[in-house]
Amino acid sequence: MAPRATWKGTLKLGFLSCPVGLYTAVGEGDEIHFNMVNRRSGHRLRRLFVDSGTGKPVERDQQVKGYEVDTDRYVVLTEEEIEAAIPDSTKTIEIEAFVPHDQVDRVAIDRPYYLAPTDAVGAEAFAVIRAACEKAGTVGIGRTVLFRRDRVVMLCPEGPGFLANLLHFEYEMRDEAQAFDDIPNAKIAGEMLDLAKHIIGQKKGKFEPDTFEDRYETALMELIRAKQRGETIKAPAAPKRGQVIDLMAALRESAGVAAKSGRKAAAKSKTAAKSKTAAKTKRKASTASTTRRKAS
Repeated sequence: MAPRATWKGTLKLGFLSCPVGLYTAVGEGDEIHFNMVNRRSGHRLRRLFVDSGTGKPVERDQQVKGYEVDTDRYVVLTEEEIEAAIPDSTKTIEIEAFVPHDQVDRVAIDRPYYLAPTDAVGAEAFAVIRAACEKAGTVGIGRTVLFRRDRVVMLCPEGPGFLANLLHFEYEMRDEAQAFDDIPNAKIAGEMLDLAKHIIGQKKGKFEPDTFEDRYETALMELIRAKQRGETIKAPAAPKRGQVIDLMAALRESAGVAAKSGRKAAAKSKTAAKSKTAAKTKRKASTASTTRRKAS
């Protein structure tokens, strides 16, 4: 079944336009969610808003949003006032510029979506915009109103469609200097650098998302099942602390471990390839035998 678009509108470039849909590119999957429960009764808890001055619960129709301008002083805004301040949604992504992909700050890139045409009539116009973008080796930068906010969108050709990333505004991004200024300026050279490069070389490979498991989610699910079975849960033993060694010794040891794991991975891959070849040969032999039986 085709996925459901989270947003539908129009992609526009000059006088070219076509109906499009945005489809979520990432989701929560099977992520485990918890509810707060009363330990004694087992009943689920519900959230209650309480007046910080009186300590009394506040009814839903008396709950409004407020912006703190000073200690315990708020500018109160109603839903109607907030709604009126939101830009009108034109349901249009208008491409305003085409820029090289590497000019877009990686920190600016937010949640990804897929953008695709929603009908056959506009598919040709969509294909023209996408092909021109790919040929120029650029990404399209557009603006629209999405989810009650003004948004900047980056459109990058992906397969027959676009990968559409929402972009952060400049005021949302923090300068890297805030995190990196205290890092000492160390010069690494000689054997130390050679060993580090050797370790990287041993661990080179392809990025394959299916090889990574969410160990936290797996452990939580195992814990939940164990509790359902009535098993006693024991805390895991604390990990042993490694021996304190100098940096050069650590690099030499790591290089040895990396080489061993590289050889193991290569041997595993070779074994898997042999098994696949043997299985293929067996299938061919079985097919040939069946064919001979039918012929006789």
